Amino acid sequence: MKKTTILALALSITGASVIAESGKKTKTVVDAQMKTIDDAQASQKKIDGLADQTQTILAKYRQTLKQIENAKTYNEQLRSMINSQNEEKESMNEQIAELKETNAGIIPLMVNMTDNLKTFVSLDTPFLKEERAKRLKDMDKMMSRADISTSEKFRRILEAYQVENEYGRTIEAYRGTQMRDGKELTVDYLRVGRVALMYQSLDAKISALWNQNEKKWVDLDGSFKKSIREGLKMARKQSAPQLVKLPIKAAQGVL
Repeated sequence: MKKTTILALALSITGASVIAESGKKTKTVVDAQMKTIDDAQASQKKIDGLADQTQTILAKYRQTLKQIENAKTYNEQLRSMINSQNEEKESMNEQIAELKETNAGIIPLMVNMTDNLKTFVSLDTPFLKEERAKRLKDMDKMMSRADISTSEKFRRILEAYQVENEYGRTIEAYRGTQMRDGKELTVDYLRVGRVALMYQSLDAKISALWNQNEKKWVDLDGSFKKSIREGLKMARKQSAPQLVKLPIKAAQGVL
């Protein structure tokens, strides 16, 4: 009985030892598996992180490639613009050189045209003296101004010539003053082209004609009183055009 008990006890102890040893091995295996899982998760996190970094680097790489392509396109456009500007600069330099040559030839011409117009006006019938004198004075000032282009100066000179040319094809009436016997008399002037220049006092008692040959005013008799008055009305468009008798002589000398 004692032997049996001792044997059973011994078996029991042996079984417990075996179970304990088996438990330790199982725990070791479990721990090893858990560590493997933890390591695998850590590795996966690293892999995921590296994948994200790779995607970020790839996106930046693609963006950089796009920026490089855009920079190339911009540089090409900029190069074309620079080439165009250089060509334009060369063209402008050539135009400036040509303009200098043109100015060298046209400025003396304009000076001569201005001088000739002054001479012409001084020899012409003395109508609108203040207006015409101011036009010539303005032309002199214009010629010395650097802020007015050569083309604009030439245009204004031609315009002055055109105005003077129009005087020869029109009739005009305007009011002014005339010196008679040392006194200033208000009169109405009648200009018929460049053929005749007359004046008549406001009361129509005095009428005179400019004698271009003698360069002086000549009084007219009363026979022209009515016709001059009618001529003034027609010039002012106060009456319909009609034939009137005016003291017009054949042109002689410079008119």
